[in-house]
Amino acid sequence: MPMRHEVFLARVQEQGRYATVPEAERVARVVLALLGAHLVGTVRAELAARLPEAYALILLNPLQAAEPLPPERFVRATAAWIEGATEKTALWDIGAVLATVAAAAGEGLTREVLLQLPPGYDLLFGRPSSPDPAPASITS
Repeated sequence: MPMRHEVFLARVQEQGRYATVPEAERVARVVLALLGAHLVGTVRAELAARLPEAYALILLNPLQAAEPLPPERFVRATAAWIEGATEKTALWDIGAVLATVAAAAGEGLTREVLLQLPPGYDLLFGRPSSPDPAPASITS
């Protein structure tokens, strides 16, 4: 069942600490349009099914990406699409939206989404993958 529109926006607004709902809506639309360009097939369709209809349509009819953007370029692209944004504020915006998307998607689908994205997106979703095991200590 999809997350309700009001609930989705309230979570984005809370995560991003936005003063107004329109501000949360604006960043959600940009981030989802860029994300949709990176996802394909059933993963994109399943994710869309868990989002409110307005956001599902944005995800399903994305801007077309010639190639998957590494996370740093995704942040720069987001900053370019949000009026007055910097890379630092765009990173904040992305985190607010993608944390909400991950909550709507659940763990299993979020893992599938991350498998379609270049390495490093786990951090943008607020789900850093486990660090490599610590190297064995050298004994003397």
